[in-house]
Amino acid sequence: MKKLINTPERLVDEELAGMALAHADLIRVEEPNIIVRRDAPRKGKVGVISGGGSGHEPMHGGFVGLGMLDAACPGAVFTSPVPDQMLAATKAVNGGVGVLHIVKNYTGDIMNFEIAAELAGAAGIEVKSVVMADDVAVKDSLWTAGRRGVGGTVLAEKIVGAAAEKNADLATLAALCQKVQDNVRSMGMALTSCTVPAAGKPTFEIGDDEMEIGVGIHGEPGRERRKLATADEITEALAVPIIDDLPFKRGDRVLAFVNGLGGTPLIELYVVYRKLAAILDGRGITIARNLVGSYITSLDMAGCSITLLRLDDELIRLWDAPVHTAALRW
Repeated sequence: MKKLINTPERLVDEELAGMALAHADLIRVEEPNIIVRRDAPRKGKVGVISGGGSGHEPMHGGFVGLGMLDAACPGAVFTSPVPDQMLAATKAVNGGVGVLHIVKNYTGDIMNFEIAAELAGAAGIEVKSVVMADDVAVKDSLWTAGRRGVGGTVLAEKIVGAAAEKNADLATLAALCQKVQDNVRSMGMALTSCTVPAAGKPTFEIGDDEMEIGVGIHGEPGRERRKLATADEITEALAVPIIDDLPFKRGDRVLAFVNGLGGTPLIELYVVYRKLAAILDGRGITIARNLVGSYITSLDMAGCSITLLRLDDELIRLWDAPVHTAALRW
């Protein structure tokens, strides 16, 4: 294993220190390891926070800033943050009108966010939570009860963050986040495993001529192990189950999100996007907006995921609204 680290034990702390130095105009890092928007809290604005294990950068810390998250709680690598972090983040962004928790559907994340919400409520802060569960590959896994929260989380954070910037109230933001969840589906695949620094070896073994379809962002197994195929065949294996699951239909407008898992170059992601566009066009589905790049990763895993969000005029308007974070800005 070759990694640009000093010690596994200090990896997240040193990453956060680097982020604070690199993006001092956007964020501040506070104890106990939370990333907070520089101008938070803002009186009269609902705070929007999320969190999860580290190793998925830029999610979530890279999305703290104007028009997106007010705070993020990074846990250890592939490990849920603790309730103390979530409570501290909730308090740090409380502008007096409540805080929304966007929670990926992983057992530890849900449990710890629930504890933090109860503690915040006891402190007089109203909290609402929405669980993201957009992965069509599995219904249940060792990590979840129900579908995993993956690429749809990034889209929800951007859309909800835009509405929060316009001072939408807490109930409106929770309903909007649920609307995104109801209209988004994702699926990923892996060509290689990833290597967790503390473990020092690949999370799972996979042959040179194999790929995993439906893999999770922590390396959890997916639908099946297959022989390696072409980029077009892989894209179809991901896109068709997504389209059929919602189901998307002729005349729909979508946001098409092709995401790299950390070890896949952008040149390959555009090859996937090209085929995805052809598949959608063949079904009469219009790509109204797109996002291509590595935004929710799995350390150094080679592979990609596809996310499709069914759009309406409201969601398009909020997606187009200004955003200025370390990892997403326009």
